[in-house]
Amino acid sequence: MAGISIPGVTDKYNTNETIEKLMEIERIPLTREQKTLETFKSQQDAWRAVNRKITELRDSVKSLYSFENPFNNKLTTSSEEYAITADATRKANYETFKVDVVQAATSDRFLTSELDADTKVPAGTYTYKIGDKSVTMRWKGGSLQDFSTSLNRRGGDTLKTRVIGASKGKKTLSIESQKTGAENKLIFEDDAKTFAESSGMIIKIKPKTIEFASSRGEFRPAPVIPLEQERMPAISSAKLSVIDGKTVVPPRNGFAIEIPQAAKENPNSHIQFTISKTKVADITEELNKIEARPVFPETGSVSFKDVTILSENVDAALPPEPAVKPLPLDPIETKDVLFALFNDGSERVIEFSEDENGEAKIDLNLKDYKNINSLVLRNRNTAASYSISSMTSLNPNENLGFIPQHPVSQADDAIIKYEGITLKRSSNTIDDVIPEVTLNIYDKTEKTAKISIKPDTESAKEALITFVGNYNQALSEINILTQNKPELVEELDYLSEDEKKEYHEKLGMFSADSALSNLKNSMVSTTAAHYGFSDTAEITMLSQIGIATNATNYSGYTPSKLRGYLEIDEKKLDTELEKHLEDIKNIFGYDSDDDLIIDKGIGVQMDKQLTAYVQSGGIFAMKTSSLDSKIKASEQKISRLELQMDDKEADLKGKYGRMQGALNSLENQQNSIKNFSNRGNNN
Repeated sequence: MAGISIPGVTDKYNTNETIEKLMEIERIPLTREQKTLETFKSQQDAWRAVNRKITELRDSVKSLYSFENPFNNKLTTSSEEYAITADATRKANYETFKVDVVQAATSDRFLTSELDADTKVPAGTYTYKIGDKSVTMRWKGGSLQDFSTSLNRRGGDTLKTRVIGASKGKKTLSIESQKTGAENKLIFEDDAKTFAESSGMIIKIKPKTIEFASSRGEFRPAPVIPLEQERMPAISSAKLSVIDGKTVVPPRNGFAIEIPQAAKENPNSHIQFTISKTKVADITEELNKIEARPVFPETGSVSFKDVTILSENVDAALPPEPAVKPLPLDPIETKDVLFALFNDGSERVIEFSEDENGEAKIDLNLKDYKNINSLVLRNRNTAASYSISSMTSLNPNENLGFIPQHPVSQADDAIIKYEGITLKRSSNTIDDVIPEVTLNIYDKTEKTAKISIKPDTESAKEALITFVGNYNQALSEINILTQNKPELVEELDYLSEDEKKEYHEKLGMFSADSALSNLKNSMVSTTAAHYGFSDTAEITMLSQIGIATNATNYSGYTPSKLRGYLEIDEKKLDTELEKHLEDIKNIFGYDSDDDLIIDKGIGVQMDKQLTAYVQSGGIFAMKTSSLDSKIKASEQKISRLELQMDDKEADLKGKYGRMQGALNSLENQQNSIKNFSNRGNNN
C-alpha cells in the first residue's frame, strides 16, 4: 500500500510545482494589470486629497469677501458688565453710548406661609394667568410636592413652582411667573385663588384710587418761563376748558396740578391718565398780521379751592402810536410739554410717544419721581392742542383685589436711561432702542455704563490666519504632486511619520500634468497682485499687512521661501487691522463698477480660479471621472484574466493529473511484469 499514488492527491512527480511555475508565466498580464489598477486608485485618491485641500482654501477665501465676512463683525464692551451688556449685529454702527440701569425687569414670585410638611392641596381646577397666557390644571388632590411637579409639567415657559423646606417639619410653596414686566402680573383664578388665600400666599384687599384733575378749579397757572421770541404770547391758563371730563389745553396755554398728598405718601403709587394731541391752525399766522402796538401783560388770576377769579384787562387811554411792521414770529413745535415739578422748584421733562391717533397713555411710578410736588403741562406749541383725561392715583398691586403676603419679587418693568432719556420695557432684553443692538439687563448700575461697539479685529485676524494656513497646505499638496523632491516632504514639520511616508509615495505623481502647475502659478500671482480699489486706499496688497512669501524679511537663503508659501508678520498684521480694517476688507473684495456686485479683489479672483477646479464638472471632477472609467475597465480586464487563469490552471491540473495517472499505470504494469518474471525464475 505504501507505493500507491493517487493522481491529484499525491504529488509524486512534483506536478504542482511545475503547474505553479507555468501559471506564474501565465499570470504576468494579470499582475501587470493589478499594478495598473493600484496606480489608478492611488492617483484618484491623490486627486481627491488635493480637491479637499483646494475646497477648504476656496471656502476660507469666500468667507473673506462674502456678506458674512469677518471684517463686518462687531465687538461690544460694557464698563458695567454685571448690570448691562450688549449684542450688536453686523449692521450696527461703530459708536459709544451711555446707559444707566435704574432697575431690571422683574417677575412675580410669591411664597405661601409656612405649611406642615404633610399638607395636602385640595382637588379642584387651578388657573393661573400671566399677561395673555394662562395655565389651567385639573387636580385630583395630593401633596405639595406632587402638586408642584404636576403644575411644572403644565406651566412650561409660563409658570414655575418649587417646594422649599422652611424649617423643621415645615415647607413653603413658591410660584413664579416666567415673564417679566408690569403687564405680566400673576393672577389667580378658580381654586388657585382659594388655595392661595388659604395658604397665606395672598390676602384680599379693597383697591384704593384717588381721582383728581377733573375740574377747572384744581388747576394752577404753570410756572413762568422766558419767552422764546419777542411778541410770542406767554404761557397762560386763561383758555383752559374742561369738557366731558377732559381738560383741553390750546396753543400757548398750560397748567400745574398738585399730586394728592395720599398718593405721594404711598411708595407704590402710580399716576395714570391719557393725553392726546390735535393739530390746529397755527396762531403765528394771525399774530404776524397784527401791527405792533403797546401791549399790556395779562393781569393774572387768583384761585381759592374750587373758585378762580380772573382780573379784568387794563384799559388805558394812550395817545395813538404809529404802527410798526414787526419781525415775523416763527412757529414753535416741541414734544416736551409734560413736566414733573419737584419740591425744590426744579422740573424734569416726562417723555411719551403718541400712537397713530395722537394719543398716549401715561403711567408714572412715583418712586421714580422722588419729592415730586405737581405735574405741569406747558403747551409751547403754536399749532397743537392737547387734551388730558382726569388723573387717577392707584397702587397697581392693590388694583388686582389682592396683594401677596410673602413676595420674593413683584412684576415690574425694566427702567433705563439711554443718553439721559428714561425708557421702560417689560423685558430685560431690549432691542428697539439702538438700531441693530440688543441690550441685556441684569441689575441696577452703580455708575453710568459706557458701552462701545468696535470692529472685531480678532475674528478678522483668525480668518486671515485660517486663509494662510489653508493656502500653504494646498500649495504643499500641489508641490508634492508635481515635483519629485524628498525635501518637499521633510520640510513640512507638522506631518507625522505615517503622513510623511504617505506623501513620499505621492512625490511627482502628476509631474507631467500641467493642471496643478497652472493652478499654483495663478494662486501665487493672485496673492502678490496689487488691488487699487480707490485712489485714497492705503492698503492695496497683502504684503502691506504682513502676509507675504518673506513677511519676516529674513535675508538668508531658505528653500521653502521659494516654494510660494505665505508667512505672517503677526505684529504688523495686528497694527494694520487696527488702523486699516476697511482697506483690508476691500482688497479681498470690492465693487469696481458701482453695480452693487463685488467683482474684484484677492478673494473674488482666487474664488473664480479655484471654483473652476473644484466645482461639479470642474477640472478635478473630470480627472477623477476619467480615472473612474479607467478603474472600471481595469477591474473588468482583471476579472477576465482571473477567469482565464482559473481555466488555464484547471486545464494544466487535468493534463498533469492524466499524465501522472498514465505514468502510475505504466509503473504498475512494469512491476507486474517484473514480479511475473521473478516467479518464473524461482520455479
